[in-house]
Amino acid sequence: MSDLVIVESPAKAKTIQKYLGKGYDVIASMGHIRDLPKSKLGVDVENGFEPQYTDMKGKEDVIKKLKDHAKKCDRVYLATDPDREGEAISWHIAQILKLDMNENNRVEFNEITRSGVQAGMSHPHKIDLDLVNAQQARRILDRLVGYKLSPFLWKKVRRGLSAGRVQSVAVRLVVDRENEIRAFVPQEYWSIDAKFSAPPSRKVFSAKLVWVDGDRVDKNEIPDKDTADRILERLQNAVYTVQSVKKRVTKRHPAPPFITSTLQQDASYRLGFQSKRTMKVAQELYEGIDVQGMGAVGLITYMRTDSLRISEEAQKAAAAYVTERYGKEYLPPEMRVYKTKKNAQDAHEAIRPSLPHLTPAELKPSLTADQYKLYKLIWERFIASQMADALLDTVTVEIEADNCLFKTTGSTMKFEGFTAVYDEAKTDKEESRNLPELENGMKIKVKSLEGNQHFTQAPPRYTEAMLIKALEENGIGRPSTYAPTITTIISHLYVEREGKQLKPTVLGEVTTDLMKEHFENILDVKFTAAMEGQLDDVEGGKKSWVETLEDFYGDFARTLAAAEEKMEGKRIKVPDEETDMVCDACGRNMVIKIGRYGRFLACPGFPACKNTKKIVQETVGNCPRCGEKIILKKSKRGRSFYGCSAFPDCNFMTWNIPTEEKCPNCSSTLFQKGGKSGMLICEKEGCGYSRPVGGT
Repeated sequence: MSDLVIVESPAKAKTIQKYLGKGYDVIASMGHIRDLPKSKLGVDVENGFEPQYTDMKGKEDVIKKLKDHAKKCDRVYLATDPDREGEAISWHIAQILKLDMNENNRVEFNEITRSGVQAGMSHPHKIDLDLVNAQQARRILDRLVGYKLSPFLWKKVRRGLSAGRVQSVAVRLVVDRENEIRAFVPQEYWSIDAKFSAPPSRKVFSAKLVWVDGDRVDKNEIPDKDTADRILERLQNAVYTVQSVKKRVTKRHPAPPFITSTLQQDASYRLGFQSKRTMKVAQELYEGIDVQGMGAVGLITYMRTDSLRISEEAQKAAAAYVTERYGKEYLPPEMRVYKTKKNAQDAHEAIRPSLPHLTPAELKPSLTADQYKLYKLIWERFIASQMADALLDTVTVEIEADNCLFKTTGSTMKFEGFTAVYDEAKTDKEESRNLPELENGMKIKVKSLEGNQHFTQAPPRYTEAMLIKALEENGIGRPSTYAPTITTIISHLYVEREGKQLKPTVLGEVTTDLMKEHFENILDVKFTAAMEGQLDDVEGGKKSWVETLEDFYGDFARTLAAAEEKMEGKRIKVPDEETDMVCDACGRNMVIKIGRYGRFLACPGFPACKNTKKIVQETVGNCPRCGEKIILKKSKRGRSFYGCSAFPDCNFMTWNIPTEEKCPNCSSTLFQKGGKSGMLICEKEGCGYSRPVGGT
């Protein structure tokens, strides 16, 4: 008889079966098999918040298969994902199979490689009930909020709405940012910018005015054109003298390896991936890929983590690669240790390649385009994190003229260090500037001197990457929740995408305002973060999960009752959002409404005029074939692509993003391929123009 190993997915089962071989039977549970019922609350709030779990609909065959295989084996090992959710799945499987909770039958794989699987199988342990209870507490908390608060929203706003402990706070962040943008009043300010040369060098360099008569120049010092003109006038015939030249060598340190949030952020910035897409591809890389000549192998460590810890074995493997490829001078004096933040879960390593010697180039033939891009990003970030600092020769120059001081900084790369592999600063378009040789007391020539008008800028709308960063920094949610939270608030029509930006819908704003008024704690960032801390205490065995729920539910139930009483007989109307689209039946401006299948355009003259239309999101670009507008479309799997608005007469489509820039050769729209480090390309047939993003 063989031992049974139960994992979550078929891909993971296939990879692990390869490493364990004969004597083991590896099967998949296909994720959760039990959950709270969908048709009712499923929590006995009067008796210790006892959950009423039921077998999930559609999992009957899976459960039967698990039971049949368990009867035929000597021993059962539970090898679900190594986190709260995975621990809970193992516990539910153990309940269904009636396994002994005191038996060491739980195994964990931080990486799905031969050594990772062997290490996990050689250290079985009991199911961690503290971890299970933390997951149960989170699940019940979310159920209480969702099933108690959602009906309130149905009665007071609109049927079908939902509320969530984390999702509602995420919506609030987006709404609050939109309100900041609306309330923002731009302030005018001016800068004085000069271009100099220092003969005999013909090199021209720029400098900015930073001091006037001993006062630092900031956005308040030159508030208008008159002030700028007075300064320019006094500088017109001034003598410009180099007052100081400071040379130094500056160090740039590599970024740490990825955790879940930083992986999602960087994949968004560099690859244009939405968080859901990033996590899907990362899951595939973790569970196992058929690599030519190797068979199925997990290529990265577990991708839901907020720890920066790296195993010594992995560090040595990275050091061996760096030494062989670049030389010992590219290694730091000692192995790098990155400090994990205080409230992080340190059960797993940071996200890294499980076999660092496997380069992206070697694996490319075995990977899909998305898998290759994400693996390359993870691999480069990890290898760079174990490399030496980059060294820059930096020169800071101050130039004096009529008691005014200009300042400029130049830098050139002295030693590339980790930037030979991966440079985080490239996403910020950091540029090196090489200044001519300058000395104290040198008289230099001013080539141009001008005042430039500026206005203070409103804070930007959140992108997915920015929102994930905000959630993480505020302690809201955990690595496993970022992507599904964003997916939920968009699918529930509280937030919409406008390009890469996230913008609240009218529904999102109305719902948030209502909840701010009546459920302040639910939407309070600090309160939500404190709840996460309490769940961490449950996981650490420091607090009872029932006590945690009791602390929350008492106040929540009273708040809900008070809101019901205060809103008795009242209903909030979600205002229609007027558009500039004219109804072709009656001439009125159409409005955006929300129906069973999402947002659509409708005539405000209903029921006299019943004209409706689909919402079409136009982009800045024009079709390179026929010149009509390019519109945003969705594939069956929900992936964004761009097509001609004249379809089906014109069937142009592309995955690349249209931009405002025009091709210098043929004046067609340029499309952005890849992330910030990608290319701008012309898709007009026969043109072929391309250049790097940000290049000229």
